[in-house]
Amino acid sequence: MAKAKNKKLSLEELLEEAIVKEEDRPYEVPENWVWTSITNLFENLTSSNKKIKKKDYLTEGDYAIVDQGKELVGGYSTDRNLIFDGELPVVVFGDHTRIVKYIDFPFIQGADGVKVLKALSGVYDKFFFYLLKNIEIPDLGYRRHFPLFSSLICPLPPLPEQQRIVEIIESLFVKLDAAKEMVQNALDSFENRKAAILHKAFTGELTSKWREENSVSLESWKQVIFEELIKTGPQNGLYKPQTAYGQGCMIVRIDNFYDGTINPWYTLKRLLLEESEEENYGLKNDDIIINRVNSIQYLGKSALVRNLEDSCVFESNVMRLTLTEDAIPEYIIRYLNSNLGLRELRKNAKHAVNQASINQTDVKNVIVIIPSIEEQQEIVRILDNLLGNEQRAKELCDVIEKIDLMKKAILAKAFRGELGTNNPEEESAFELLKEVLKEKL
Repeated sequence: MAKAKNKKLSLEELLEEAIVKEEDRPYEVPENWVWTSITNLFENLTSSNKKIKKKDYLTEGDYAIVDQGKELVGGYSTDRNLIFDGELPVVVFGDHTRIVKYIDFPFIQGADGVKVLKALSGVYDKFFFYLLKNIEIPDLGYRRHFPLFSSLICPLPPLPEQQRIVEIIESLFVKLDAAKEMVQNALDSFENRKAAILHKAFTGELTSKWREENSVSLESWKQVIFEELIKTGPQNGLYKPQTAYGQGCMIVRIDNFYDGTINPWYTLKRLLLEESEEENYGLKNDDIIINRVNSIQYLGKSALVRNLEDSCVFESNVMRLTLTEDAIPEYIIRYLNSNLGLRELRKNAKHAVNQASINQTDVKNVIVIIPSIEEQQEIVRILDNLLGNEQRAKELCDVIEKIDLMKKAILAKAFRGELGTNNPEEESAFELLKEVLKEKL
């Protein structure tokens, strides 16, 4: 028996389906706006054959490749036959990464996880772009997120209001971007200076005068494998389910430390542990912790336990070790967080999707450049003086984070109708939605 064909809906029936019921609307918007499914605002122009694999990217070429990575352009190609042939501009959505890009130039579609979306007539292209950036899409890890769009709803204002909203957003974002660039330049300058100083410290240049005054030769420096300087460990940390968290013992997780320093103790989470667990995984002052699983840019970051205020353990993605008397903890932590040290820690990293890992053997096999105890002490003293402005760098990072939060707040206000630009006399977006839906008939 032949299957019955799906009944084609009339415009009125489409409208009834498209309008979100009042009880399902998450917040109020101006009366001449409407709530609808985001899928009513665009068409999917993703090509199944005009796309290029990452292994075929070029570093230079005539045509930009747009993929789901963080950078606007992922690579280049010389194959004009692969150029997207739809109408521009479009919005590119990263199916795995949830990254949203506004594309108004000829491009080639990256092969993996790219969705090319075109706003329908009646929906301003840039409004649709900012709308997508504002919508909270649940994080499913590396699974595909585009199927979630069928359950996402959004407010739709009249077309003139869409255009005014974009104008306000972009005028504010220009100012914020200029401020962010100034802060980032200051931070980059500090980080570059710091990297240069650390390089001098661990190649002997920083203490050349000290050696001259103390009749010490650079030949006294040694290259040893880290295992020779390790007294105990490396030891992997403790895994506990989320149900264990709440009160009790502090725990250091991978987001609690960076660049040699653990965040203030009061900011750490706590969890209930057995006495034996606290004993086996308890941290002590001068312990060194190393991140063993993370994205590659954070893999191998380490910190020194200082001024411990209460009992504290470390999580399973972290390793802990202690040093012999041949090495000063402050010297080793500076070395491990230098470009030289990080390169050594990551040289045998195992790579997986979106993350990498190192094991205990990898840490033991790190090559450490080490002078005498006396020269280690002198290097630490000089570095403390020269890099005393590290707090300034942390403050700059906080400013950048606040600017990003301000952008999110602006978008949230924009799509609640709180920018003060809405004209209640303008025709309701209900009529606009009707015109948009006509394209689907």
